Amino acid sequence: MAKVNFDQIATSIATLERDDVKTRLKNFKGRFKMDFTDEYLDNLSIDRLRHILLAALVTAKGQTS
Repeated sequence: MAKVNFDQIATSIATLERDDVKTRLKNFKGRFKMDFTDEYLDNLSIDRLRHILLAALVTAKGQTS
């Protein structure tokens, strides 16, 4: 993944609100399934939620390259 692309993804995730991050995590479409309960996600900080989403997107991008 190119640094510019990573920076763009990271920046866009950093601007998301909690509900948006939760929605994206729960509806993530990739080669691997992520299955989170609302209770689990509600107990994580917004930074942790963003970190999980970023990791999932970077991993998914790496699988398609």
